Amino acid sequence: MLDRPASLAADAPPKGRASRGPFRPEVWLNARQRSTVRLSAHYFRLVDVLVVVGLALGAILAIQPMGLADISVGDAAPVIAGAVLVLVSMRALQLYRFGRDTPWTLHLAGVAGVGVVSAGVALILGWLLDRPALDVVAPWALTTTAALIVLHGLWLTVIARWRRLGALSPNIVIVGATRNARILIERALERRDMNVLGVFDDRLARSPDSIAGVPVLGDANALLTHRMTPYVDRIVLAIDPNAGQRVRDLTQRLNALPNPLTVLVDSELGRDGVLNRLANAPLASLDGPADPDRRAFNKRMQDLLIGAVALVVAAPVMALVALAVRLDSRGPILFRQRRHGFNHETIVVWKFRSMRHEAADATASRQVCPGDDRVTRVGRFIRATSLDELPQIFNVLSGEMSLVGPRPHAIGMKTGETESALLVAEYAHRHRIKPGMTGWAAIKGSRGPVDTEAQVRERVQLDIEYIERQSFWLDLWVIAVTIPVLLGDRAAVR
Repeated sequence: MLDRPASLAADAPPKGRASRGPFRPEVWLNARQRSTVRLSAHYFRLVDVLVVVGLALGAILAIQPMGLADISVGDAAPVIAGAVLVLVSMRALQLYRFGRDTPWTLHLAGVAGVGVVSAGVALILGWLLDRPALDVVAPWALTTTAALIVLHGLWLTVIARWRRLGALSPNIVIVGATRNARILIERALERRDMNVLGVFDDRLARSPDSIAGVPVLGDANALLTHRMTPYVDRIVLAIDPNAGQRVRDLTQRLNALPNPLTVLVDSELGRDGVLNRLANAPLASLDGPADPDRRAFNKRMQDLLIGAVALVVAAPVMALVALAVRLDSRGPILFRQRRHGFNHETIVVWKFRSMRHEAADATASRQVCPGDDRVTRVGRFIRATSLDELPQIFNVLSGEMSLVGPRPHAIGMKTGETESALLVAEYAHRHRIKPGMTGWAAIKGSRGPVDTEAQVRERVQLDIEYIERQSFWLDLWVIAVTIPVLLGDRAAVR
């Protein structure tokens, strides 16, 4: 259920100056993987719900072996009431907030207390209803309590390990080798709840090699292309806000990155509030109104459930397409292409090969045009029907992509003679969410090649509009209309 974290050796920023400093994590996780860690409380609760409901169903079947249809409401009521009380109490008592300052003994005592109270309620209800199945309720209550204690002991162990590795501390970089930067780094060293990976400053001639041990890695332009950026959760601008023109200039330049940007104000440095906001609660809370973390969790569950069903349904079609590609032309069945994912992470996107193998264009430096001689006979059909995109279901299930989101473009894709990413200032904002198999732009008619700056701008505008409106129900609607829209779009060139 959790996306697999990558180790430092597997996919890490370059060694050398970029890997030095007092905050260097033992394991490098990019922003997507860190987002998965951040959502752990939601995953933990989901497992708890499945275990509690499963044990409750087992107890009810023990009361009436003939099946659920034959059991009376009165016989099942004590177990149902106890299970509901367990789940409601666990959330109400905030037992999914694995705070740094909460002793593990106190946390497990809270879990045990919930189990004992719920067991008492179930037993009292059974006694009041004068039901003969109390001999089942007691073992069920004991088993449920023990299972929750074991599970939360496991959750606490996992979280403690993540903390040791630095996975729960957000990664930030600071722009501006200033007094404010030094104060922030020194406070972070005291608190140890965020990792300052590096400092960037345009005035390198006057900047030290490091600040409180954190290396100065280059100017703001170096940050724009630095391999570290997919691992950065937030960029902190530590420039005197009174230097308005410089702040505006840096903000405009850094707007080319998908990473969130925070301007540090002098008056905030003496308080813990700004540091708490930057540390940004290492585990997402289950409480309060809908928030980006909850939406991200719901979107991931949607991707897993619908993606798994789609894979089963599409498997026969995928097998036929694979056979047709193999028989039609020489070369591999699948085409792999490096594209940018969430927060500029480099991902490998899978497609059925639709071009002659020797004419493959991994960087999309030449976009497909009508009558393109590189496209095979089978390729023309599977591109027109978007069947070539079906292998991306595996990208969705692995967590690199989503079912719905901005379509990932090839790294270095050109519009005319210019790289598409350079034509629109907000282009990088497309990467503030996972790329999708389909998307708002696709169903609004913006699909296929983007041959002009106006088309790139329209695509980016639609993608940003989706990111701002994204919801569970909007995603369902986009998925529902994707097939009829794509099949009816005869004008699109793919």
